[in-house]
Formats: sequence, structure tokens, C-alpha cells
Amino acid sequence: MNIIWIFFLQDEGVKEIPITHHVKEGYEKADPAQFELLKVLGQGSFGKVFLVRKKTGPDAGQLYAMKVLKKASLKVRDRVRTKMERDILVEVNHPFIVKLHYAFQTEGKLYLILDFLRGGDVFTRLSKEINGNAAQFGEAYELKEDIGVGSYSVCKRCIHTVTNMEFAVKVIDKSKRDPSEEIEILMRYGQHPNIITLKDVEREASDVLFVITKTVDYLHCQGVVHRDLKPSNILYMDESANADSIRICDFGFAKQLRGENGLLLTPCYTANFVAPEVLMQQGYDAACDIWSLGVLFYTMLAGYTPFANGPNDTPEEILLRIGNGKFSLSGGNWDNISDGAKDLLSHMLHMDPHQRYTTEQVLKHSWITQRDQLPNDQPNRNGTSYVIKGAVVATYSALTHKTFQPVLEPVAASSLAQRRSMKKKTSTGL
Repeated sequence: MNIIWIFFLQDEGVKEIPITHHVKEGYEKADPAQFELLKVLGQGSFGKVFLVRKKTGPDAGQLYAMKVLKKASLKVRDRVRTKMERDILVEVNHPFIVKLHYAFQTEGKLYLILDFLRGGDVFTRLSKEINGNAAQFGEAYELKEDIGVGSYSVCKRCIHTVTNMEFAVKVIDKSKRDPSEEIEILMRYGQHPNIITLKDVEREASDVLFVITKTVDYLHCQGVVHRDLKPSNILYMDESANADSIRICDFGFAKQLRGENGLLLTPCYTANFVAPEVLMQQGYDAACDIWSLGVLFYTMLAGYTPFANGPNDTPEEILLRIGNGKFSLSGGNWDNISDGAKDLLSHMLHMDPHQRYTTEQVLKHSWITQRDQLPNDQPNRNGTSYVIKGAVVATYSALTHKTFQPVLEPVAASSLAQRRSMKKKTSTGL
């Protein structure tokens, strides 16, 4: 086994961490020259993730995601986390966890070669789906008269054939206008009583939650706590709409629990998804992952996060609300959510980690085990699965510090007005 030693200065002197090469079974050891860089998939403060194609070996032509970290930019704890991520990915073997194919380094960089998850993250993937399934919609709904007609869309009254409930459907010509921004605004602010609400269903959320919880259950049985479960770390392997193509990735914050009563102390988290016990810094365990799943679950059903009230919320305000553990299960979209979903959610977001559901209890809950049976007052999944996929699209910004918010500016500030002004100046000069 080839061992690479990383040396760096620490307060007490020189610290060294061994990182072993990792190679796919039956394949040769890799190096940067064996990969063709195609494009940048993502970029952070420590490095980049590239889409690459293998140029040599039995897997020549295979697409991978190459995570490249600059050693000079990594602090001591970041290098330790990189090693931990590498070690955990080598040890775990689960169909819904991203696979590490190669690990190696040069003098200045560390390389992790991973599955290329072409379907994008939860938000990206689900936003692509919201405009699809027109044929299925036509099978589940009966279109009625026009309610309103615009230059790029038409709004019609429709009736769900199973429940006989009335809805309004807006049909947008995508060749004339991209509907993603409108969807984002509606899903972010649709909980307001005076703003129209996009209706969602539960079946899609249940399928997604089942797959993710089943995978987290495997990790917990291996003694691994992910500690950073959030939509951007849940990707789709391909372009299908199946929950079976979901993969959990980014194990940079993951930690192996040591001992039966082992507790974690380091507060690693993303603000909107952190469990209250992590903020207390008195020790926490795998229950923090269930809390994060509960926040994700809440967001899928409501269309907004439980502890962020608006786009101007500061991380400090969000963390304070999390510490208080108060969230609402009434009003807005919640009026159309089943009691079973609310019951499961209340157990996943329990303030006391000892009373919070485990992965096993989540998987045994009737809302999960009987997910094929929709409540009588819910539309049929075949016709409206696209709607729940939009429920989380608009909340992406609410999960990061750079939140989306509509900005109104003077007409003169628009790019079109500026171009027209430039043309006038040019013509005048002639």
C-alpha cells in the first residue's frame, strides 16, 4: 500500500497525517495526467470540482467528478477532515452514497475522484422537473375555461378528476419566458395569506425521505455521523426522476463515532440545518442527522424552511430560533398536509435528542411504510408529482447566507434601457 505523508506546521510543532492512495480494484494508480478536464462543476475557498474524462486504463472514456484541494489553502482541521472524508468513503459501500474511485496527490494539491452525479442537487434537479409531465397532468385533471390570458401564458380553471377539487393552472410558453423565477418567488412567499399558493402533494416527499433516511441508517449502523445533511449535499446520479438515483455526498464534516457512548463536540453545521444540541456544545451524537433530515422534510412539504422567516434573516437570528425549537405546522401549505406527515415531522424535530426519532423509527412510521396510500383529500401522484418537486426549488436561497430576494430598480438601470441609451448616443455621434 502506498502511503503519502502530509506535513504542516501546528502550534506545538510539525504534524504529519498519512493519507493512502486509493485505487479502484483491478485498476492502476492514477495521477492528474490521466484525466482530461472538461469543465468546472463547482468552486469553493479551498479548491474546485471538475468534470473530467479518464484518458487511459480500462475505464478510459469514463466521466468522473474530480475534487481538487489546494494544500496551501487548507488549515490543519481541513486536512484532517479531508483525510476523514477519504477514509469514510473508502470504507462505506452503499448504492445511495457517492463512490470514491481514486485518491492521490501532488506536491501542492489533493485529488479525490468521485462519481459524476449528472442529475444535479435536489433543488436543481427538482426545478427541472416542475415544468414536465404535461401528459400526466392531462390524465389527472380536467381543463375548463380560461381565467386569464397573457402574452406568454394562459391561466385555466381545472378540476382534479379523483377529488373533484378545483384548482387554477397556469400554462407558460417556455420559449417566450423562463418560469423558474416566478416559481421561486411563489414558493418562497406563498405561505402569506394574501399570496397565491402552489399546491403540493406528499408522495414525492415520502419517496425522497425514505431513500435518504435508509442511507443515513446505514451510515449510523457503521458509526458514521454525516453532520452536514442538506439539499446541496444530496445529488441525483442521472437525469431520471426516480428517488433511487439519489446519492448522499460531501463527507467533509462526517465523523466516526468512537465507543458506545461516544459524543461529538466540534460544532460543524450549516445554519438552517443544525440541531439545537450542536449549538449547546455539550456533546451530541447521530441524532443531529435526524434533525437535519427533519428540516429538509419540512422544507419539501412547506416550501420554506422552519426557522427562517424571510430573506433578510441573519444566521444569528436563525440559530436563535433553532435554539428555541419553535416552528409552525399550521396555515399556508400545512392546511393541505396530512396528520401523519405532521406527526412524523414533530418527532424528527424534537428538541430533546433522546426523544427524537432514530432512523429506524422514521422508517417504521406509517407515513413512510404506507406511502403508496395517499390521503383521500390529496391529489393523485401520477398527475401532480411535478408540483412537490417545485416545493423545494425556491428555498435554495433560504438555506444559504446569500438569500434570494426580489429587487426592484429604476427602469433606467435595466440592461435593455442601457443598451437603448448607448444606441442613441452612438447614433447622435454619427
